Amino acid sequence: MIEAALALEDGSVFVGEPFGADTDVAAEVVFNTGITGYQEVVTDPSYRGQMVVMTHPQIGNYGVADSGDESVRPWVSALIVRELADHPHHWEARARLEDFLRNFQVPGLQGIDTRALVRRLRESGTQRGVLRRGGSAGFAPSDLHELREAARAAPSVSQLDLVTGVSAVLPVVTSEGEIAVVDCGAKWNILRSLERRGVRPRVYPWNASASEILSSQPRGILISNGPGDPAKLPTVVDELRTLVSSGTPVLGICLGHQLLGLAAGATTNRLPYGHHGGNHPVRDLASGRVTITTQNHEFQVVADTIPESSGFEVSQINLNDNSVEGLRHRELPVFSVQYHPEGCPGPQDSQPLFDEFLGLSFRVPRSEFRVEPGTPNPEPGTRNAERP
Repeated sequence: MIEAALALEDGSVFVGEPFGADTDVAAEVVFNTGITGYQEVVTDPSYRGQMVVMTHPQIGNYGVADSGDESVRPWVSALIVRELADHPHHWEARARLEDFLRNFQVPGLQGIDTRALVRRLRESGTQRGVLRRGGSAGFAPSDLHELREAARAAPSVSQLDLVTGVSAVLPVVTSEGEIAVVDCGAKWNILRSLERRGVRPRVYPWNASASEILSSQPRGILISNGPGDPAKLPTVVDELRTLVSSGTPVLGICLGHQLLGLAAGATTNRLPYGHHGGNHPVRDLASGRVTITTQNHEFQVVADTIPESSGFEVSQINLNDNSVEGLRHRELPVFSVQYHPEGCPGPQDSQPLFDEFLGLSFRVPRSEFRVEPGTPNPEPGTRNAERP
């Protein structure tokens, strides 16, 4: 049997069975606690430059469906699971997960003790690693030594330019739109969440200037999620300061939230092992309301570095570790969240944030933009309703 091995920079090695593409990769290794939503995970652009370990023991049991894509392709460097389902079944399934990954040259590893691997990552933090497929004879001790050395030389996301490869890749109509979306690696469901409320998004690449965006006179500006270290995008931070001061409503999501924190004069740093999953409790400090959120990020805005003079304040916190989950300007129509209000995969508790943002943008009650549960999502670039 052909084997594959994952080596971490701390010297630990996990040997299992390969699947997906016959490709070797070197990248960071993180874990995701989702029970479902593996297709959304692998196609999330925020995972570019990382191998993802799924904590749920069996992955792939409902295959791959058109409705589960968050981008035009998988962006994970590799997928690591305890057991890959051999015979998936679902009425929407168009392919097996293994075939989907192979078609896009993404390797996978199964048959390892993912519980032990995740415990190691929780104790020591995110680690760099190397995934390599071996020959029919397996791995000799010298091979494993070479793997460990390669893992220590693997890049971290802070060393990589990740946003440029995932920005503005979604096939959406961008010639006109009421809401400007600065795409740093946007998930499809962010655009769907706007469109299902009858609002047209106009997508701009990550490096669009503030003057270019404001010249179209958008009703609101959304700064999207994306991969990597926000400190790698100083030009975006500079343009964001101009957007904030323009008075146009601004919403930042995930990476967009971190960039907004930097624009406010705060600093960001890295969490020990990030937040990846659909079960993170977040408290809104004004209302006391707790929601369960979907998250995927490695970095955070440091609360005590937010300048008082900036006008920004912490609006939401994570109940697991008290990290900053939201910012709000005290006077301007500007706010942000660290999590994913589009909620796919995961709960839908935070969808009303889009209603709040559009209420600010169009100066109407939030209730005008609410979507009843079960309303289907249109494909990006189409509209299922006309706003009065």
